[in-house]
Amino acid sequence: MPYNERRKILEKIVKEDEFAKLMPMTLVKSDNEVEDVLENAINAGCEGLMLKQLDASYRAGARGSNWLKLKREYRNELGDSLDLVVIGAFFGRGRRTGRYGALLLATYDDKTDTYPSICKVGTGFTDENLDQFYQILSDKITLKKDPRINSGLEADVWFEPEVVIEIVASEITLSPIHKTAIDSIRKGAGLALRFPKFTGKIRFEKTPENATTDEEIISLYNGQKRAVQEERQNYI
Repeated sequence: MPYNERRKILEKIVKEDEFAKLMPMTLVKSDNEVEDVLENAINAGCEGLMLKQLDASYRAGARGSNWLKLKREYRNELGDSLDLVVIGAFFGRGRRTGRYGALLLATYDDKTDTYPSICKVGTGFTDENLDQFYQILSDKITLKKDPRINSGLEADVWFEPEVVIEIVASEITLSPIHKTAIDSIRKGAGLALRFPKFTGKIRFEKTPENATTDEEIISLYNGQKRAVQEERQNYI
């Protein structure tokens, strides 16, 4: 039966009490309405939304395009991309065997002329990207980690900090492992990216000294905290 008919039946037979409750439902007709409902759901403590086509029939074990999951991490909450330096890599497995499966990225600390790690990224890469990175980074490999690199993770391969790539992410979080802006927000903690994703752009025109700096990450983190607090106050 179509979803709207199944929902009507549920509303008739389910008696809400402390043990059972119907999930809230909102009919939306535009992207902006979806955004509003998503923000309210997240502010209420939910992970996200289930988007369901009203006239689509139910198929056990399959959602397809008629039943989609939308979570906060699928969006670029920072509102902008970051230009980060490739400092290391991890060997791939499965389809990525023989290539790098993930890259270790860093910001640039212009006060100390160092490259502190901020994330490990393995999403957003096509097979062509992986082949390209393997070729580009082959002559950047170093036997020892460059002394300007500051990382709590031990990469399989270290590179000279020269290649800059564009990344988007869900948000910036405190990290006990990564070293970007270490001790700036909390003693013993750095800042890291949650759900980082490669945009497909290698910033050939940028030197590593032109990458996103620690100060910029701190500013984004503080702005993010203020935005979340304002959202929650507006919701309450």
